[in-house]
Amino acid sequence: METVRLTMAQALVQFLDNQFVELDGAEHKFVNAMFGVFGHGCVVGVGQALQQGGHSIRFLQGKNEQNMALAATAFAKQKNRLEIIPCVSSIGPGAMNMVTAAGCATANRIPLLLLPGDTFACRQPDPVLQQAEFFHSFGQTVTDAFRGVCHYFDRIERPEQLMTAAMHAMRVLTDPADTGAVCLAMPQDVEGEAYDYPVSFLRKRVWHMDRRMPTDSQVERAAEIIRNAKRPIVIAGGGVRYSYAHDALKAFCEGTGIPFAETQAGKSVLPWDHPLNLGGIGVTGGEAANVIARSADVVLAVGTRLSDFTTSSKWLFDEHAKVIGLNICPFDAIKMDAEPMICDAREGLIGLAKALAGYRYEESAKVQAAISKWNKTVDDWYAAESSRGLTQTKALGIINGFMQPGDIAVGSAGSLPGDMQRLFRPTGRDAYHMEYGFSNMGYETNGALGVKLACPDREVYTFFGDGTYLMAHSELVTCVQEGLRVHFCLFDNSGWGCIENLQNNQGTPTFGTVFRFRNPETGELDGAAIPLDFAKNAEGYGLKTYSIHTEKELKAALTDALKQDRPVLYDIKVVPGSMTPGYESWWRVGVAEVSTQAPVQKAYKDLMDHVKDTRKF
Repeated sequence: METVRLTMAQALVQFLDNQFVELDGAEHKFVNAMFGVFGHGCVVGVGQALQQGGHSIRFLQGKNEQNMALAATAFAKQKNRLEIIPCVSSIGPGAMNMVTAAGCATANRIPLLLLPGDTFACRQPDPVLQQAEFFHSFGQTVTDAFRGVCHYFDRIERPEQLMTAAMHAMRVLTDPADTGAVCLAMPQDVEGEAYDYPVSFLRKRVWHMDRRMPTDSQVERAAEIIRNAKRPIVIAGGGVRYSYAHDALKAFCEGTGIPFAETQAGKSVLPWDHPLNLGGIGVTGGEAANVIARSADVVLAVGTRLSDFTTSSKWLFDEHAKVIGLNICPFDAIKMDAEPMICDAREGLIGLAKALAGYRYEESAKVQAAISKWNKTVDDWYAAESSRGLTQTKALGIINGFMQPGDIAVGSAGSLPGDMQRLFRPTGRDAYHMEYGFSNMGYETNGALGVKLACPDREVYTFFGDGTYLMAHSELVTCVQEGLRVHFCLFDNSGWGCIENLQNNQGTPTFGTVFRFRNPETGELDGAAIPLDFAKNAEGYGLKTYSIHTEKELKAALTDALKQDRPVLYDIKVVPGSMTPGYESWWRVGVAEVSTQAPVQKAYKDLMDHVKDTRKF
């Protein structure tokens, strides 16, 4: 057997450099770059292997481990899971910083390869710098925390173990039904240890992402359910996008007349103004989708996890409505007592379209009336004025109207995802990139880097609040370093406005959710608002920045930004509380069962009344 002597880290780099995926006859190189924040657990291991050369992997210098991993997650999502950026870190806190990002990737079914450093496998220098010792087990290290948030975890304690670990990592990373975060923990001594690796392990390897076809019986069972329905609805989830089922969805809906609603991940697979597009559905959805869904007798859920935001905590659908779960993942396909169609979304829709030839939706006039009414509501929100200043929805409408076909909108957390799913009108296919499986604050600011790396020729606008900026914005510096023009749209409403709104709606007065000075008279955080100049802060990082208080200033900034050769930040001061409300939806949260406050008592009663109307599974 032909072998080559390499360190474990050198073999890992060469292995990753030779991984490819194939879909529909087209090959895609799976790894072209690697993020890293070097420390003593990796700089002389993977760092040395990358610097030595002999590969084509580009090194991207992260500034915070969690944030670079969020950028890598966004990159893989925007690439429809056909390419990844692995993330390497040192041991201890550097490794632990990536746990949150691992949870985000796993929740969203996005492949993310994490390569944290670890303590010494030989244990001779223990305890080493940044090692946490566990008295019940010498074999446990902090990287065991990844086990709970990864689809695959391994610790490479001997250099030859890399071969099985790497193969299983790729198995999961390239499996559309079982993908998510993967962690290969690397003890720092093992990273530098050598082994005679078989050349065959390092050769080019193509992982075939073959489409799973539906069986005839699956198609017929689902088609029979729809044939007997009068008011079916389609929910288009992220799986429509990942399986490139855009045209299949269009053909299915147009052929049957069945309207479709969008999840956050499914938005922009078809144009916002398609005559059968009801818009966003669920807690952050609009009136058209939720009214039609409430009366639906069949729900065809395509490529969606059916999260609580999509189903309004299982309250949205009639208890007698039948659900069909068209999903590549069996775990998702059977949710809500669904009739499963476990197959590729595109192939499943094509099969159903053929089986339902001649079927027509019976209540198209009602659908069109709902869509027309909702479009008028969106127009009104985008035109909303306030005597107190620029409203959040007005600012969002201005940016939306300015963006060109193909420009990408990014979002994740706070009140903006609700406004965006309800109001935002994407101007191109796959032009709306929302992480709402984990609603990870910081994804917006850092994920925008990943989206821009995935689509360098497209303008990327990312939407977030001041709360997110304060939590995680390190990769703005990486955008400057790489010369990437990303548009950072910061909506400053002086706090966590989304959670304040939730808090108030459930009967509790504002407490701990706004950014105010501590009041010496009350002892509480209810003093004057803290004046924060985010434009000045970002300017110090090297961005072109704009301080915005008016519609005129925002429009001028958007125009000027396109002349810049670096990232830009719009510090938009918006009226607090000027976001959209819910429409014909409900979200279950844990309201206090007992309270001395009458509004909280009322909120609990409302909770119990809604629970009575929810589906049980």
